[in-house]
Amino acid sequence: MAELPLADYARTLTGDIQTLAEAEDGSIPKTFTRWVLEQLEESGFVSNMTVAYHSGHGVMVYGFGYSDDRSVLDLYTTDFSLDPMADRLTKADVTRHFRRLLAFLQKASSIRGNFDQPTEVHQLCEGVEKLLANASKVRLFLFSNCESTARTQPEPTDFQGLPVEHHLWDLARLYRHQTSGAASEPIVVEFDPPISCLSVQSIEPNLSVTLAVVPGRHLAELYEEHRTRLLELNVRAFLQARSTVNRGIRLTLLNEPGRFLAYNNGITATATDAEFVEDAEGRRVGIRRLTGLQIVNGGQTTATLHHVFKRDKRDLAGVSVQMKLTLMSSDDLMKIVPSISRYSNTQNKVTLVDLSANDKFHVEFERISRTLWAPPTTAGGPQTRWFYERARGSYAVEEAKHTAVAARPKFKAETPAAQRFAKSDLAKFVNAWNGLPHLVSRGAQKNFAAFQDNVKKQPPVIDADYCRRTIAMGILFKAIDRVAKVHDAGSHKALITAYTTARLCEETGRRIDLDRIWREQKVSDAVVQAAHDLCPLVMDIVIQDGKHVTEWAKSSKCWEEVSCIPWTIPDELAEELLARPVEFAVDTREEEEEQLSRLKQIELSEWEMLADWARETRALELAEQQIATMIAAKLATNGTITAAQVRKALEVYDRAIEEGFSAFAP
Repeated sequence: MAELPLADYARTLTGDIQTLAEAEDGSIPKTFTRWVLEQLEESGFVSNMTVAYHSGHGVMVYGFGYSDDRSVLDLYTTDFSLDPMADRLTKADVTRHFRRLLAFLQKASSIRGNFDQPTEVHQLCEGVEKLLANASKVRLFLFSNCESTARTQPEPTDFQGLPVEHHLWDLARLYRHQTSGAASEPIVVEFDPPISCLSVQSIEPNLSVTLAVVPGRHLAELYEEHRTRLLELNVRAFLQARSTVNRGIRLTLLNEPGRFLAYNNGITATATDAEFVEDAEGRRVGIRRLTGLQIVNGGQTTATLHHVFKRDKRDLAGVSVQMKLTLMSSDDLMKIVPSISRYSNTQNKVTLVDLSANDKFHVEFERISRTLWAPPTTAGGPQTRWFYERARGSYAVEEAKHTAVAARPKFKAETPAAQRFAKSDLAKFVNAWNGLPHLVSRGAQKNFAAFQDNVKKQPPVIDADYCRRTIAMGILFKAIDRVAKVHDAGSHKALITAYTTARLCEETGRRIDLDRIWREQKVSDAVVQAAHDLCPLVMDIVIQDGKHVTEWAKSSKCWEEVSCIPWTIPDELAEELLARPVEFAVDTREEEEEQLSRLKQIELSEWEMLADWARETRALELAEQQIATMIAAKLATNGTITAAQVRKALEVYDRAIEEGFSAFAP
């Protein structure tokens, strides 16, 4: 696979960020910060992020975030250069940036007093203060498009008794992250002393399965260090002990820790490499080291162990967890892990966001969207393409394939970086259109999981029309994002965009002409003006005094209030709306195949008996009797049975059972 050299990647990244900043009419460092955070959120490094800038004497911060259980507070800062290959990030630079973040943490309260409540800085300080009060750890992040000369990450320190971690994401690390194609950097785990195991080599090449028992405290500490990265972006990593499974796990750990191994189903994990302890006969008897560890089932168990360890202050002494570990090559990861997760369904199943790239929906969407050329935006202008980045880093890889001097600029002109969108973007566009802004506001991972669930429940027909209209949703979303910026939505712009888009689509009954948006590659002036009218009203509901805006926006109650805002569609927009809502065909092939399979599992003789029974008892209508007779005849002659006939036949069969029919009746 072709890869972009680091220097080319630096130029491409810097140019892309400049283009995005210009399109959003925002500052380049803030645009870069938001871009990096979106990449890291998709990979599970960060969550619940807010981009907000403040700089003062000895202080500089670009935003904050926090873990779902609010035990970890994150602070972000940025160092961006327009000439990244000429500039270098020295160890002194890194130290200075992290020191400024800590200074902000120290002075947040006094800084807040200098700004009015509605301002971005006031909300930044207030949010950090509230989170700091309950945090058990602080993480400082420095993002840079320059390469760092520091050989190692800064050592952990502390702040007012809280442990402080330092995370440097420089050019080289961003490059590795973007081009790896994996969910994240591999997690390496050491077991000292080694844990005992029983290992079996599969008949499949490069595949083995190992059974082991892991100390519960070790698993809790792993989760403390790696969080959702350990769970392959499992968005339900910890549901605050609300589900039956979590409550049961927690009560066992608190009251009967010695029985945990007997009661709990354990975890299912994968790794790409392992270092074993072997006995004199060469048999694997212990695990010393694992590389690329991922828990693909048992996320509830892992997160609850962490909760009991950190929040309930239990040392987990004597708690053991069984582990089934599958070793496989990284090349097989995408093919095998989804099946492991699917079949290991005795506990709440893990949602594998990055691994979903191989789902049929995303493969088909990518295939068809790559064949579409967007109409030129000016008379005689060039046609361009929208690039669906099904696998992270595929845009950079595709660009790297164009090695000729003129080829790469041509690729960039035909496939602009501003027209690149990822799986999480697609989910955001569609869920906002469908009136689910509270899900969009929950972040890329959780919103994507909800999108995936909806796609599985009602799989759309993936054709050219579907792809064009979905991209048009993205054009609409981005246009409203620009409107939100004009109205000074500040650090809450993403939330306001999602809610304004959803309310506009809901109020219009989803009759906005997506085909027209695709043809013109922009939204109409009437749509823009309507968004301007609606946006301030939405802001009044979403951004309320006394409410934590980020949390409030995640609730369905917030959406209920926004849905009740008194607002009438302007006449200019009403005139151009479609007569009916935009329709998307549902792909019923999989359901039809399942129904046909069920029908054929019913023996021919049973259909014949059902037909005779219906005639004799008259428990079914004449038409229903005829359906049973027809199905029996078609099964006897291997005739074709249509989907409608299958559906009706199963309805008849189920009704017959309710009326007392049984093939085994004497």
